[in-house]
Amino acid sequence: MTLTIGSPAPLFTLPDSNGNLISLESLQGKWVVLYFYPRDNTPGCIKEAVGFRDLQAEFTAKNAVIYGVSTDNAASHNKFITKLSLPFQLLIDEGGAMSVGYESYGLKKFMGKEFMGTIRNTVLIAPDGTISKFYKKVKPELHPALVLQDIP
Repeated sequence: MTLTIGSPAPLFTLPDSNGNLISLESLQGKWVVLYFYPRDNTPGCIKEAVGFRDLQAEFTAKNAVIYGVSTDNAASHNKFITKLSLPFQLLIDEGGAMSVGYESYGLKKFMGKEFMGTIRNTVLIAPDGTISKFYKKVKPELHPALVLQDIP
């Protein structure tokens, strides 16, 4: 399946770091920012998370919720949330199935090595559950402000 602007976003239900199940259906009526990131506590992921954190009030004012998604476990997510004082939850995509469905998991290259992993992408979902925008291989520092600008 290819993500297409205007098409229904793939349904999901994932646990957050507190064990609460979050589903796309439960978020109907809100703008949903799903940002996929490779690993907790790595330099680029810290920059991206802090960017979303620092703009949280502006996202909330636009009826938007933010969820970070990675394959890290609850303990790792909780440390990351606490360390950075994140005001939003991180979802646990164990095994990467959701990331695959959102075209955010695949072959990566780093320091001459190839491996499978999470690709730094973001999907903006409209209140009606359709895909509003798909940001591919984003730059972590500037990205959160760009997403905010795309929410009316």
